[in-house]
Amino acid sequence: MLREARRTRGPKKMAKLIPAGSDLVFQIHYTANGRAASDQSSIGLIFSKHACEQRVLTLQLTNDHFVIPPGAPNYRVQARGTLPNDATLLSFFPHMHLRGKRFEYNLIHRKMNAVGKLDYEIEPLLRVNYHFHWQMSYRLAEPQFLRAGTELQAVAWYDNSVANAHNPDANAEVRWGEQTYSEMMLGFFDVAVPAGVDKQHFFIRK
Repeated sequence: MLREARRTRGPKKMAKLIPAGSDLVFQIHYTANGRAASDQSSIGLIFSKHACEQRVLTLQLTNDHFVIPPGAPNYRVQARGTLPNDATLLSFFPHMHLRGKRFEYNLIHRKMNAVGKLDYEIEPLLRVNYHFHWQMSYRLAEPQFLRAGTELQAVAWYDNSVANAHNPDANAEVRWGEQTYSEMMLGFFDVAVPAGVDKQHFFIRK
């Protein structure tokens, strides 16, 4: 029997909203291994006892249009996006599969250089040596307020070489897929917004 438990509690006066009557739907990816097995998944919810001042939204930077060449030891994939409205950055949750090697989140600051051309600076937020069996949520010690228009970048590196002991097949060309022998590039992150703003309204640019 396999059991995984994760307990995540956010800052005070912040919470995710689950409207009354909601259905909670979980997507679990199973990979056949030739043997019968059982699974018992569970979830625990901690309900706020007080009205919250801010709502927590989980957003993501995703790239699902990559092809990792056979044998590539350090293949780079990135995704970028801009915040449509002000938000407070709280935490990160990177997700890849067995070829995942490193993952980082950055802020992109664009500016004009000395010769009048557009240039940019990268501000690192998180850099992780990734391991598929240890998928972690990383919370900022101090939440960071970000203005609308702030550009975020997620960068993932993959090891599709024989040096990767977890690699199912170093001779395979690897694309996006739900099975563990395929790959994903998902840079989840949590932000806090005013309590009356849901995800749909958050993405309406002012």
